[in-house]
Amino acid sequence: MTAIGTDGIGRAGAHAAGWDRAVQVWLWIIALLVLAMITVGGATRLTDSGLSITEWKPILGAIPPLTDAHWQEAFAKYKEIPEYHLVNKGMSLEAFKAIYWWEWGHRFLGRIIGLAFALPFAVFWFMGALRPGYPVRLAGVLGLGGIQGAIGWYMVQSGLVDRVDVSQYRLALHLTVAFMILALVVWLAREIGRHEQAGTARLARLPAAVVALILTQVVIGAFVASLKGGLVYNTWPTMNGALIPDDLFVLEPWYHNPFENPVMAQFVHRLVAYAVVLAVAVEAWRTFASGAVGERRGSAALMLAAVLGQAALGIWTLLEAVPIGLGIAHQACAAILLVVATRHLHIASRQT
Repeated sequence: MTAIGTDGIGRAGAHAAGWDRAVQVWLWIIALLVLAMITVGGATRLTDSGLSITEWKPILGAIPPLTDAHWQEAFAKYKEIPEYHLVNKGMSLEAFKAIYWWEWGHRFLGRIIGLAFALPFAVFWFMGALRPGYPVRLAGVLGLGGIQGAIGWYMVQSGLVDRVDVSQYRLALHLTVAFMILALVVWLAREIGRHEQAGTARLARLPAAVVALILTQVVIGAFVASLKGGLVYNTWPTMNGALIPDDLFVLEPWYHNPFENPVMAQFVHRLVAYAVVLAVAVEAWRTFASGAVGERRGSAALMLAAVLGQAALGIWTLLEAVPIGLGIAHQACAAILLVVATRHLHIASRQT
């Protein structure tokens, strides 16, 4: 007769706990890799490297140019797109190699993440190491990762014919899905460490709203980045002396402005940032006022510190007109903030 451990799922207690720890460590490693992917993606965008590889070869594309002839071939393909003719015409082969390596590294890391997820997942599943329901959940995340690869190419395609950069709509989709994958992996890593019966918790509303606001800010941030909205109105707290600039609605029809007007995109990004900070501050105050101790209190304090740090970094990045280093750090810290907020949501939901 099978022993039932404290996890309540019908596996032997000590054996199940050992497998759970292994799966949890694996998922945290995946989360770190996704965080690295988001960071490298930011560097790829800020160095204008994203269009340097004009083909999508999921398998053979893992091999970079190995000879001078191969480099010349890759460079010749880049010379066929508008970005070369209108932005980088006359660039040297060495300059091309610099942007090529960023994009190749971004794609290669994506392949590494796919293998680092799929192979251990298959082993854990074959060994019966996964809790009931987890094969389906993890397969869903793996599938979303595959779709994300296709979205990445869909984004790159938008800059190969009639534009010198990628579509802001496709960039927003690509970045948002990356952040969603990160949040899902963090949630599952936290969930696998639970010992109580599944289904005993309900989502904590304010912490859930914080996570939703952060994801919304990611979407808006993608539009700011794509429209180069960080290069206009490099002042704070006003926008060149005005709380509300007079060029928010210069495009017609009016509803194009949040997605195509860099001024409006930056303005909305500021407003949502204030909302995120306020929501986190209220959640921290409620947590401290309730007398919560231990993990939840520490989690609220960590989230408050993270959001204040990210806000300060965002202001600094804006005032300096988005230098590459600060821009990369801002995107990476946004991902870290999402990890912290997702963790807090899980903790709060298990104590509600």
